[in-house]
Amino acid sequence: MPAGGGAEQAPDSTAGALLASAIAAIGRSPAIDHWQPSLARWDAEQLLSEAVGRPVTAALKRSKLTAPERRRFEAMVARRVAGEPIARIAGYLEFRGMRLLVRNGVFVPRVSSELLAEEAIARLRRRRGQRAGVDVATGSGPLALAMAKDVPDAEVWGLDISREAIRLCRENARRAGIHNAHFRVSDMLDALPSRLRGSIDVFTIHPPYVARSEIRILPREIRDFEPYDTLTDGSEDGLELVRRLAADAVTWLRPGGTMLVEIGTYLSRKTQATLRHAGLADVSWTKDALGVTRVVSGRRPR
Repeated sequence: MPAGGGAEQAPDSTAGALLASAIAAIGRSPAIDHWQPSLARWDAEQLLSEAVGRPVTAALKRSKLTAPERRRFEAMVARRVAGEPIARIAGYLEFRGMRLLVRNGVFVPRVSSELLAEEAIARLRRRRGQRAGVDVATGSGPLALAMAKDVPDAEVWGLDISREAIRLCRENARRAGIHNAHFRVSDMLDALPSRLRGSIDVFTIHPPYVARSEIRILPREIRDFEPYDTLTDGSEDGLELVRRLAADAVTWLRPGGTMLVEIGTYLSRKTQATLRHAGLADVSWTKDALGVTRVVSGRRPR
């Protein structure tokens, strides 16, 4: 008993206290890229919501978790502290109103790619007549599915060299009830139907743009949990796939069609130069809400 003679007070075991402890542990983890201070809180609240199956509210924070809920939450937090991405822990990612499954061996989509999806959808909607969009290196299919969902009369293709990725794309399409998105295993455009040559309205690509020599300095949450070939194309500047697609785009795009590239800010100028060198015109860039360049675009001349 303490010196004051009263009963020893049990540690606070409310959901709020457990949440505060999780925020601190995630915030200290050297495996995570803490590029924004609020991310540790966001991560912890996401995991708590997953563990208990309901949103994090003030009432939840005042309550005590059941023993199974607490065990689930603490196990999830331990995985996050080790660097495992939230989407892998949860098994899914919310992307433009779609719940997309994620799996080991397939790149986890980033919410930042919603800007690329918005740009592609806007351009598809402006086109008249038959419309076609193609996402290259599609991964689990978020961009192809977003285009197909928001422009239901468009013919959309998602291409990826990974068979596991294409299987996951097709499962995500079935779960979302999307029928105008088609997926093929393909090295770049090799498996794209030849009848589409000269008729594509939009190409999108979120390439593996990390230079080969920089893989080792990536945060563990990326380096240890994403397939190597979804992070780098093996080149020294990270733009080999962009060069390949830009060279092909001028013959596959309709006159006035657009190629859109999601890229790291530090590669924006090189990406712009790559698109110009391939013969694309009106090369420009779009910044996100934080003022960071995310998407570079180029258009096939009319």
